[in-house]
Amino acid sequence: MYIVIAGAGRLGLVLAKKLNEDNHRICLIDKNESLCNKLAGELKGVMIIAGDATYPEILREAKLEKADVCVSAAATDEDNIIICHLAKELFGIKRTVARVNDPKHIPLYKYMEVDNPVDSTSIIARIVEEEASFTDVMSLLSIKKGRLSIVRVDIPEESPVANKSLKDIKLPPNSVLVSIIRGPDIIIPYGSTEILPGDEIIAATLIDVEKDLIKALIGKI
Repeated sequence: MYIVIAGAGRLGLVLAKKLNEDNHRICLIDKNESLCNKLAGELKGVMIIAGDATYPEILREAKLEKADVCVSAAATDEDNIIICHLAKELFGIKRTVARVNDPKHIPLYKYMEVDNPVDSTSIIARIVEEEASFTDVMSLLSIKKGRLSIVRVDIPEESPVANKSLKDIKLPPNSVLVSIIRGPDIIIPYGSTEILPGDEIIAATLIDVEKDLIKALIGKI
């Protein structure tokens, strides 16, 4: 698929890296020109565009009309709604996904016919209600009609996976580690990659096994 992602913050960057690794064609747009110049040298095979994705000319530069999906992960709901609206109305994109920064704006997302508004606050609340530690676990994203969850997990000293290689760790079915954030570095994990205490793990799983994945990584729920 060809996927255009607006916003190169942590969420947009992790998505771009993962989807590129899965052999999708990716275009990443961000307002920060210096960041885009840096990413252009790091993300091989990803088209990087410096510009404001709320402007149609920037979306045309990204060839949005050829995209299968438009993902808006901007820092404000206003930008996300505008970008998704332009994607559908001007470029005929059939599927839009947007990060919801403030849950009170969800009705507006729905009114503007954003296909998949992602309310991370509600997901986090569900995890807290299930007695998971708020400081250990933060759910970032739920897509594909709520079936797929992407979570961030802080690895504590007592974690059962700490100081182990990925190949020696047993994860629940339909779960995968997407990336490891270690200080300023983002690591794409392989079988020999070792997980260290203090690592931030970005993982993808199905909603119904999310609790099992968290338990496997931090050893408690």
